[in-house]
Amino acid sequence: MHLQGIGSLKEKRSIVKSVIGRLQSRFNASVSEVDHNDSKEIATLGISIIGNDKCFIESQLEAVAHFMRNDGRFYLYNVEREIYPA
Repeated sequence: MHLQGIGSLKEKRSIVKSVIGRLQSRFNASVSEVDHNDSKEIATLGISIIGNDKCFIESQLEAVAHFMRNDGRFYLYNVEREIYPA
């Protein structure tokens, strides 16, 4: 996530915490900030969704990306996905 116009780490963390909470409640996903913790402009989130249907997991991950792109408080510029078979 690229956050423009952020003046402090406190402001960044407020946005990141809000996004994490919304993703957890809306998609029942495990979410955590995993990198760039001390940067005011960049945040990297790790998101995990577990299930037994690959199509469902892919659709949930796409829905998460769409949800984040439409947030408006940041620019989502790099999305990497890994799906591990059971």
